[in-house]
Formats: sequence, structure tokens, C-alpha cells
Amino acid sequence: MSTQSFPTGVRDIVAGFAARTFSAEEYARFVLGEIERRDPELHAFLEVFDDVVQQAREKDAERAAGSAAPLLGIPVATKDNLLIRGRRAGAGSKILEGYVAAYDATAIARLGQAGAVFLGRTNMDEFAMGSSTEHSAFGPTKNPHDPTRVPGGSSGGSAAAVAAGFAPAALGSDTGGSIRQPAAFSGVVGFKPTYGTVSRSGLVVMASSLDQIGPFARSVDDARLLFNVIAGRDPLDATSAAAPSATAAAKKPLVIGVPKEYFGDGLDPAVARSVRQALAAWERAGARLEEISLPHARFGLAAYYIIMPAEVSSNLARFDGIRYGYRAPDAENLLSTYEQTRAQGFGAEPKRRIMLGTFALSHGYYDAYYEKAQRVRRLIRDDFAAAFRSVDVIAGPTAPMPAFRIGERTSDPLQMYLADIYTVGVNLAGLPAISLPAAPVSVDGASLPVGLQLIGQWGRDHALLDAAADAEAAMPDGRRAITA
Repeated sequence: MSTQSFPTGVRDIVAGFAARTFSAEEYARFVLGEIERRDPELHAFLEVFDDVVQQAREKDAERAAGSAAPLLGIPVATKDNLLIRGRRAGAGSKILEGYVAAYDATAIARLGQAGAVFLGRTNMDEFAMGSSTEHSAFGPTKNPHDPTRVPGGSSGGSAAAVAAGFAPAALGSDTGGSIRQPAAFSGVVGFKPTYGTVSRSGLVVMASSLDQIGPFARSVDDARLLFNVIAGRDPLDATSAAAPSATAAAKKPLVIGVPKEYFGDGLDPAVARSVRQALAAWERAGARLEEISLPHARFGLAAYYIIMPAEVSSNLARFDGIRYGYRAPDAENLLSTYEQTRAQGFGAEPKRRIMLGTFALSHGYYDAYYEKAQRVRRLIRDDFAAAFRSVDVIAGPTAPMPAFRIGERTSDPLQMYLADIYTVGVNLAGLPAISLPAAPVSVDGASLPVGLQLIGQWGRDHALLDAAADAEAAMPDGRRAITA
């Protein structure tokens, strides 16, 4: 069968399997061929598993025996911070070099029960710290739309894998935008669920009150399919919650809140135009736009970059060279083992955030920084709650610029952090949010994706997905907005 005849969407691939148009093994061989052809340039994967064809062959046998699991035979790429039993997991860091997972993450176990084929580990910023996937200890991932540019981060490998056609779906993790921002830069759909709706058991932790696992896909419908599989309460994660129930048909017209703070200084004019065009298309399809204010949004980035490093400082203390992962070879005693292992094993960005977090939690500074940041967090949450009294969904840009060039911002961490300015507030408030492609913009002759971000009410993930599907359908081809 020719490569052109394979569908790209998860549901269409499943339908092809069911109709015996092609087998899971044939599709697996196709995506492996695409990876072999293009991934040496893009570096989306840290490891492609050597048993992918065998996994697919087993799924074909299960289907022949009558199985109708929702993801039976679908290859799924997984971020390097999700544990798969018997597989290496490194969180993009040298300090976990050689670590082999002893158990499955709950999200992984649920994908396995749904029949997924595990394709491989995708590249990421070290311990999910970054906005570009340039901070991986194993080299950067490149954007499939322009290999001179970043795919976004920290889940850039997963976003690039879906955008390049290496996998129809992938999992990432989102601490301050690390699913939505790379989805925007790479031109795919990225969904960050309500905090707690997907178990964090088996996720290499970064910031416990902010992290959330979620899917990448080529459509909202496919993202929902993966979300339905991985969501739900888990006794292994005390912060997990029951899977959100499907909503009744939404009232029409949908009222879409457009925060004026998201369209101020710092937003690239071409990105603003693309997002405005997407919203206008949605309005013509029946939505009603209403300007709103999120008055404390301007403090979100500052609050996030106090709270997140504080949690990083605590969580990464466990990586000390004693229990697992890398250990400094020439250390003379226990103290030097700790010091040298952490000095050699962590990259510059984790060290920076550990130091910032330790400082913010230290005696004399806790009240001045950490406590105030938590108060701002509450104000941001209250702003969203107030806005949702009059609107159904909040919409705006996912990132303030299209994908920037590799190396352009690595020497200026503050400029790198600004890529998350529209996404961090969602994590601080624990809300669900999704990025879907708007009109691409032309930069130096390259057509670069732009993301439209939709933010939903706490626990109303399916209502948000319904709205996102509505916005997606309003775009001329169901995926892209008006040509920029």
C-alpha cells in the first residue's frame, strides 16, 4: 500500500484497521519508515523502541480475536518523563542516565489497556524546564515546519513527532504551558486537562501543584479520545479526581471572553492578526465575542517563576546519585558524591531553577517572595472565576510569537520565560486549556504555525473540548484558519 493512502487521524486509522484496509503492522512499518527518513534531522525521539512491529502484530491478533479496544494498534509517542515498565526514562537529563522504570505510569497503563502501541521516548527540556526543547541534555529538537527553529517546549519532541507524521498522537506534560506552547509552535492540537483529572503517578515530577499530563493530536476529536482513555481517579495519586462527565449540548451562541490583557504590548502583530482572524471566523459561525479583563494576568509570570522553582528545589533534591541514575565516578565521600553528581548531572536550567527556588524558600525571603506569589495565585484564580460568570470560554493567543530560531533566546532566560506569558496562569489556577492551530504566519519566507488558546472552567473539560471542536469546525478546512 502506498504511503499516501494512510490516514492521519486516530479515529480514521482505527476505522482503517477495523475495515481491514490496512493492518496495525503495516501502519507501524509506515511510521517507522517516516521516523527513519526524517528524525535524524528533527531529533524528536530519544529512543524508538525495537519491538514496535511486534507490538503491532500482537494488536492485529487481538483484533482478529474480537477486541475492540479504542486505541487498538495506534502508535503513541510518549515524553521521556513518563515511566514505562522495563524501558529507560531520563526526563531529558544526564542525572537519570541508565534509569529503567520499574512500573508503568498510570496514564501509560491506561493507554496499554486501550490497545496503544508504544512507539518511543520523545525529547524534552531537562526535567521539563524550558520553552524550546533546547535544554535537553541530548541536544535540541527541531521544528518540522522549519528545522532552523524550535518546536517549543518542554514537550517539543512529542509535538514535533505528531507534526511530522511520526505518530498520530503523543503524550506530554504541562507545568506552565509545556503542552500548549509546543502545540502552537508545531501546528498541532495540545490539550492540558484540569489539574488532577489525569493521574501524575509515574510522571517524573517537576512542580507537584502545577504538572498535568495531556495529549497531542491532529484534531480536537483525537485529543478527546486520548483524554477519555487516560483520565480518571487513581489510588496511586491522592490529587487525582474522577474523570469529567460528558456535557449536555452547549447553549448557543457560545460566549467567548477575549481578555484585553492578552492583546497588549509584547504580542507579535502577525500573531495577533492570526488569532483575531480565527476568532472572527468563529464569530461568523455563531459564537459571540465579549471583551473581558483578567486584571492580575500581568503578575502571572512573576508568580509562576517563584512558585515553580520552589517546588523544583524540593522535588529535585531526591536526585543525589545514591538511589538511581548517574553517580559521579570520582567522588571521595558522601558529601562529594552529592555535590559532584548534582554538579555534573544537572544542566544549566535545572541548576538555575533549583537556586531560585531555594532562595525563595529560605529564611527571611519566604514571606517576601513565596507567600506573596501564592497570594497572587489566588487572585489569578479569582479573576478567572469572575470572568466565567459571564462567558463560557476564554480565548486568546497561546504564545506571543511564532517559533523562534534555535539559539536565539538561550543566552537570555527572561526572554525565554516570556514565551509562557499566556499559559502559566492556567496552571496556577488549575484550569483546562487547549491550543489549536490558527492561520500560519510568514516569517523570513517560512510559514510558521500560530496557536489559538481556549481556556475552560475548572472540571468542565468536555465543555471546553466541545467549544474547541466548534472553533475548529469554523475554520475553513476544519484545522487551519484563514491564510495569513
